[in-house]
Amino acid sequence: MLEAGVRPMLPTSVSPLLSAVLLSQAPSPEPTSDADSPGMLSRLKVEGGVDVYYARNLNRPSDGANFLSGTGTTARRDNEVSINLASLGVSLAPAPVGFKVLLGFGTGIEVLHQAEPAAPSVGPAVWRHLQQATVSYATGPLTLEAGVYPSHIGLESFQSQLNWSYTRSWMGELSPYYQSGLKGTWAFGDTWSAQLHLLNGWQTIGENNRGKALGTQVAYAGPRLSAAFNTFIGEEGDGGLRLFADVVATWKVARDFALAATADVGRQARSGQAAALWYAAGLNARVQLTESVALAARVEAYRDAEGVISGASQTLAGGTLTLEMKPAEHLVLKLEARHDTSSAEVFTGRVTSVDGAPTFEDSETLGVLGAVAYF
Repeated sequence: MLEAGVRPMLPTSVSPLLSAVLLSQAPSPEPTSDADSPGMLSRLKVEGGVDVYYARNLNRPSDGANFLSGTGTTARRDNEVSINLASLGVSLAPAPVGFKVLLGFGTGIEVLHQAEPAAPSVGPAVWRHLQQATVSYATGPLTLEAGVYPSHIGLESFQSQLNWSYTRSWMGELSPYYQSGLKGTWAFGDTWSAQLHLLNGWQTIGENNRGKALGTQVAYAGPRLSAAFNTFIGEEGDGGLRLFADVVATWKVARDFALAATADVGRQARSGQAAALWYAAGLNARVQLTESVALAARVEAYRDAEGVISGASQTLAGGTLTLEMKPAEHLVLKLEARHDTSSAEVFTGRVTSVDGAPTFEDSETLGVLGAVAYF
């Protein structure tokens, strides 16, 4: 993925789109004694699912690929019934020691690790099926987690059934979904928490320089309003310092209506030239029409003037409308229409050049049907 990349898992309910993430990061209660500790079998959980999609792109891309090159963790292929993500994992809740391993297969996971640096014992081929692999330790309000885990940045999850829309936003695609390192989470009661991350880098498991990166989060998870302020600082690209800040919030306006907003700003230092800036904002809305039917909408804009994140000097804008249906427990269907535009020609077109290379257009319109069964 272009400087991109696993997001924190987000809940399916309207208001807790963000708050369930924050609460899930809170440490488990400290056991008072071995006798009081929960049994291992009661803490063990097996999870998995299959995410199938069919996407139709009105551009009819000659290479059969939707979205920008290096992105597309959902509905990557045009005019194909395909597997976006088939996942299987096992976890042990920390009491005080735990772990989690989650594997994945499909077009989404293939995109996920494309930016991994290639070197001995690392690279996309080594990590291509890994979503998460961590060990954890919880004591009182503190939880420590080490390994490869979902990023603290952003609103969306890598699991399609947990998001309001089926396809990811540009802000999701062009910031980390996962990170590798050490995370410390401190819970200040039931609503406030803070995190500190020591990371290999911007969505990389393998190192691409000698430096390490730092990430932080301050989060509030209330009954109606949830919000988080996230940061990243580290050497990236050609060795320049990258500074990034991200704000996400959800607000349960009414019982059946919720809003979610997010804003990003980043700065990348570059050798021999001025620093590059990028910024983005998005607004999401969701209405629960019936117990099993919901309608969601998203608008967003992403400005990358120097092309350091998206691969081209451009402003991306998009709108998405999603109808969600849950005909049975553990089954989610999503019918989605999406239109994206760019100030540059970056979306693959139907026509090829005389040498067979694809040509490009400045817009893209998709219709997507996704089905996710999970346990």
